[in-house]
Amino acid sequence: MGRRGRCPEESSLLESARLLDVDLVSICGGAGACRRCRIQIVSGEVSLPTSVDQDTFSKVELNQGYRLACTAFPKSDIRVLVPPESLSTPQRMQVEGLDLRVDPDPQARGLDVQLTPPSLENPEPDDRNLWGALERAHGIAPGTIDLTVQQVLSSRLRTLNWKASVVLRESEIIALDAPATRWIGLAVDIGTTKIAVYLVDMKSGRIAASSGLMNPQISYGEDVVSRIYIAGESAENAEKLQALLVDALNSSVAALCAEIGSDPLHIADAVVVGNTAIHHLFLRLPVQQLGLVPYVPAVRSAVDIKARDIGLKTAPGGYVHMLPNVAGYVGADHVAMLLATEIDEREGVTLALDIGTNTEICLNCHGKMKSVSCASGPAFEGAHIQFGMRAAKGAIEHVRLSGERLEIQTIGGDAPVGICGSGLLDGIAQMLQNGVIDASGRMQDHPLVRKRNDRREFVLAERPGKDDITISQKDVRELQAAKTAIRLGIQALLEDAGIVEADIDRVIIAGAFGTFIDVQSAIAIGMLPPLPLERFQQVGNAAGTGARLALISRDKRRTALAIAARDGYIELACIPDFNSKFAAASSMTW
Repeated sequence: MGRRGRCPEESSLLESARLLDVDLVSICGGAGACRRCRIQIVSGEVSLPTSVDQDTFSKVELNQGYRLACTAFPKSDIRVLVPPESLSTPQRMQVEGLDLRVDPDPQARGLDVQLTPPSLENPEPDDRNLWGALERAHGIAPGTIDLTVQQVLSSRLRTLNWKASVVLRESEIIALDAPATRWIGLAVDIGTTKIAVYLVDMKSGRIAASSGLMNPQISYGEDVVSRIYIAGESAENAEKLQALLVDALNSSVAALCAEIGSDPLHIADAVVVGNTAIHHLFLRLPVQQLGLVPYVPAVRSAVDIKARDIGLKTAPGGYVHMLPNVAGYVGADHVAMLLATEIDEREGVTLALDIGTNTEICLNCHGKMKSVSCASGPAFEGAHIQFGMRAAKGAIEHVRLSGERLEIQTIGGDAPVGICGSGLLDGIAQMLQNGVIDASGRMQDHPLVRKRNDRREFVLAERPGKDDITISQKDVRELQAAKTAIRLGIQALLEDAGIVEADIDRVIIAGAFGTFIDVQSAIAIGMLPPLPLERFQQVGNAAGTGARLALISRDKRRTALAIAARDGYIELACIPDFNSKFAAASSMTW
């Protein structure tokens, strides 16, 4: 979750979590009776499993580090993964995006057929019988049948009394079930920190169910560079990182299918997007070269693979389609975002940002498109911030300061327990505008600024009996570094196009963090160009929307290919005078 702190050795991990304001489910108050405070020890040493742990978890789970927080006591520095279901306040996951509609024309489609039972007079083989029925009813010429479908074809046709619904993907039959089966599609946006999952009705193109979850790979590194390094150390590590993703997706998909009364076996097609590193880790492609100059991907083109080949549970012969990448750090999720925002069709000058742990930026200047990737880091997610947390109930998300008068707003209106990325951005913008920090980010004297351990901090919320929630000088620097990377990326694109910020007609802000930020605050600290507010548009999870469009429309898949081929790329490290430009971009004014 990005929370860090010092905890007494004699305190259980449940008590330690409370000290860090991580609110785990503990209905029994820590007595080990409800068994809801389930966590996983990623690294470090804790006390031995108790009998309660042994009754709660299998031997495999215990070997994987699963424990009850109330029975585990730290014996060293440790890292703990907290599953979302163990949190009493559900984390805010961004799955909403642009509500774009296209006429469904999916790659995989369900077709109802009625066959004639074979007889002594006409002993037609079952495969030919099925193709004949498809040709008579739908004009479909014979093609191929996936092996897993062939293995059950004869028995299923007879069980179904020679009536069936067949899923055809191009010229291949990939699934077969009862007539009028509701075939659904799966669209997934795998972010560095969060994952958005959508089930889509393949006939109407509408979302049937959706959910958000944490990317479990975060326990192996909050940034993709760390995961590239870990995966490159051994084949076992790469397999573990891939399995974490697939297991999380299978669990989420199963829950969503149950919600709508469906089954993962009825997922006729899937589209998955992510940045280039996530893309490669998901497909078990080599990633070492992504971390080495010149940072090239193993695969740039679109990929179609059998879902079963990577462990994803869908229709027996179902496929996963991965949109194309652009470069080493500009991936399929960026292409999906560009597809959803239709930036390639816009006239004039449009700037599009997908803000997250990695921020991708594209500039379309009168038809010429170029993109850049910025390692903006996890500060926007509340990580590496003293009282930082993800967007959950009690997180400070808005701050207003007028002189000495301070007002805060928390998610859900609950008592403040920490500060999320949008609240941190708001707070620092207010501090800048009220002279609490100067243009360099240095904290000044102010009634709400105090010194503790020779370090200055700005008090956001006093909490009697607990540590006050503050913004420290280090917190300011963390956000400053993140915003500097974004600003430098924007300026590199503008300079390459030979234009200035005033020439920008439209700024599109996508991504989970981008949805909740106050644009005025982002402008105030120099992260976004100082343009009239009416030029900005916040569009939510556009990458998820792009994945859904590619799922239900063959034309959109072709458009995605064209966008990837057309989009140019700038490597930030190669821009002239990088160091001096980075220093200039760190200023809190544009």
